[in-house]
Amino acid sequence: MFKALGDPVRLRLFSKVASHPDGEACVCDIADVGVSQPTVSHHLKKLREAGLLTSERRGTWIYYRIAPSVLAALSVMLSDAP
Repeated sequence: MFKALGDPVRLRLFSKVASHPDGEACVCDIADVGVSQPTVSHHLKKLREAGLLTSERRGTWIYYRIAPSVLAALSVMLSDAP
């Protein structure tokens, strides 16, 4: 989990999805992280593979949400840190 978030672009994308008002974000809402669209897609794929994000295709857009157990797991891990 932390390895996937270790990349600054992935961390920004994860943060944008997590903080989106609707609890989910279309790729069109989060793609402005300073890299090309194919690079955004690559990083979103890595976040999905790490189990951090879930996705759902609606028409031509893909909507991303934080996987349900991720925020709780991150919170527990970070709160147990010395």
